[in-house]
Amino acid sequence: MSRVPSTVPPEGAAIPPRHPLAPASGTKIPSHFGHCFGCGELHPTGLHLEAYVGEALDITATFVVTENHQGAPGLAHGGLLSLAFDEALGKLMWLIRAPGVTARLETDFLLPVPIGATLFITAEITGQIGRKVYSSAVGRLNSFDGPIAVKAAALYIIVPMAHFLESAPKEYIDHVTKHPELLAFVDPDFEINP
Repeated sequence: MSRVPSTVPPEGAAIPPRHPLAPASGTKIPSHFGHCFGCGELHPTGLHLEAYVGEALDITATFVVTENHQGAPGLAHGGLLSLAFDEALGKLMWLIRAPGVTARLETDFLLPVPIGATLFITAEITGQIGRKVYSSAVGRLNSFDGPIAVKAAALYIIVPMAHFLESAPKEYIDHVTKHPELLAFVDPDFEINP
C-alpha cells in the first residue's frame, strides 16, 4: 500500500523566499487561460475567481457563488468549493515563480455556502522541501472577517513548464503568445517566439 502524501509541511521544511520578480503586492494575478473553469474570464459558467498578491507569500481571492455552482438546491457544490481552493492555492506558485501541479488537496467544509454569497479566501505557502510546496487557505462568507465556511491545505509539486504546454491546445499557445506576461510571471526562463 502506498503512503498518502501529507499536506502538512514535514520537519525541515522552510518557507521559500518570494521570487524577486514575483508580482508586486496588490497586483491582480491574471488568468492563465481565459477558458479555465476556476479563474477564466471567458468561461460562461466558471467561478471567475479573482486573486490578488499579498504582502509576503500569500494571496487573497474571491468568487461569487451563482446558480451554476449549486449542489444541493440553493447551496454551493462541495466539489466546486474544492475547485475554488485548488485555484486559489495554485495561484501561490506565482509568488515563487514556479509552475506546479496539485499532488494532494484536503478540504474541510464547516458551513454551507449559499447561492449569492461571496467566498473570501486567504491562502499562504506554509513550507517547501525540494519540489514539494505546502500551502493552506481559509474561506470566509461575505467578507474577509466573516465566519469561516471552508478550510483547505494542499501539496503542490514543481514541474517544468513543458508539462503544461505539451498537451495544450493551439488556442492556449496562441493566447500565451499574445500575452507572454502570463508565462513570464511563472517561469522566468520560459520564452515564446510569436
